[in-house]
Amino acid sequence: MKYGEIIHFSHPHHTLRLEYHETPFKCDGCREVGIGSRFKCSTCDYDLHKQCALAASNPSIRHAFYPKCIFQFMSRPPGNVPRYCNACEKDVTGFVYHCHRCGFDLHPCCASLPHVLEAKEGLRLYLYQKVRSACHRCGRKGRSWSYRSSCKNYNLHVACVTEMLVESWHELYYRSNHINSNTGNLSNTKRGIGRGMSNSIGIYGMSSNGYRVPNIVGAAKNHHRRKGKVKRCCEVAALAVQVVISAVLGDPTAIIAGVIGSFISR
Repeated sequence: MKYGEIIHFSHPHHTLRLEYHETPFKCDGCREVGIGSRFKCSTCDYDLHKQCALAASNPSIRHAFYPKCIFQFMSRPPGNVPRYCNACEKDVTGFVYHCHRCGFDLHPCCASLPHVLEAKEGLRLYLYQKVRSACHRCGRKGRSWSYRSSCKNYNLHVACVTEMLVESWHELYYRSNHINSNTGNLSNTKRGIGRGMSNSIGIYGMSSNGYRVPNIVGAAKNHHRRKGKVKRCCEVAALAVQVVISAVLGDPTAIIAGVIGSFISR
């Protein structure tokens, strides 16, 4: 086996290779969208987040927010009732870390969210289970996990980020499409759905490699603008949302944060 290659239990017939693309994909493990680094089968167009690909090798984890819980990796959610991730509030439909004692669930990418994110201009964001201040996007308090700036002037719910992505990349989430890394266009080869639906998205941004990617709409929304500080507040919000989106998508790097910035609708 070469470096950067694995055989995964969910796709045992072909080797998955670690690759990097600046276009979104839908993970065949957790069924959530990702970007950047992934384990990919070029033969079957099968993709896994790095976190999902490596989760089986770390079947039992703990999380600082739930000190009494032991989360076990499962290839599908337990039981017959709908389950949701306690970090992002999205439904759990694939790979998951589940605590049998408490009933909590975490997507593998959510379980791996960094507790500290570094952005440009010295901006640092800390992950909290809950904060009392209102989210800059929805204006509500509490709700889901949140990233809060070190100056405590900016707060963003992880759930608001996922909602933003679902609204903007609806085709990827619910029609099982992916964006072809060679052409940059939306296609439907994963589930055998008809082809040529890229025009149904409407608004597109361009990645640094020239791929056509649906714009992320609503990222500039801000419920906490103050007179005399509007410009600076917007600048901080823009930097924060880029790095948080990159973390939620499974690749919290400065490069991917910059790519995300090119997808945001101004």
